[in-house]
Amino acid sequence: MPSTIGPSSFFAAVLLLVGTGLAGYGAYDYTQQSDAIEDAVAVDATIVETDVETVTSKGDQSHKPTVSFEYRYDGTAYTGDRIFPSDVSPKYETHSKAQSIAQEYESGETVTAYVDPAAPGDAFLEKRRSTYSLKLAGIGALIVLVTLGSRVRSSLNS
Repeated sequence: MPSTIGPSSFFAAVLLLVGTGLAGYGAYDYTQQSDAIEDAVAVDATIVETDVETVTSKGDQSHKPTVSFEYRYDGTAYTGDRIFPSDVSPKYETHSKAQSIAQEYESGETVTAYVDPAAPGDAFLEKRRSTYSLKLAGIGALIVLVTLGSRVRSSLNS
């Protein structure tokens, strides 16, 4: 009897791909943060602007602190906007929490930024890892585990 792929199998395959992608990207980003921190060179930077961006997705609102700064590395001027070395910016449930992060920086203030010599245009202000990418990896792993568990239970009940 030929095997057919039904809607539930297709949906499971999509969930596995999404979960694996999230887990892989989260782990990759966390590793990239570690490398950037390890290789970072301190430079002086001037804060240009701070703000809080409100992000609405599927009816839910989150808030993201934004900080724009200028710096020079190896004689070249750059503008940066990354607080952490992560490609994924953390978002906060409350405006006040995001505001408290942004308020750590004041326009015109000179601060230390960190530059990875391999990517001088991607400076960041906080020499610590954001756990946001680990949360993505965890969500992805959870999706994979739940999907696989569901498929195993389905095949045992067949």
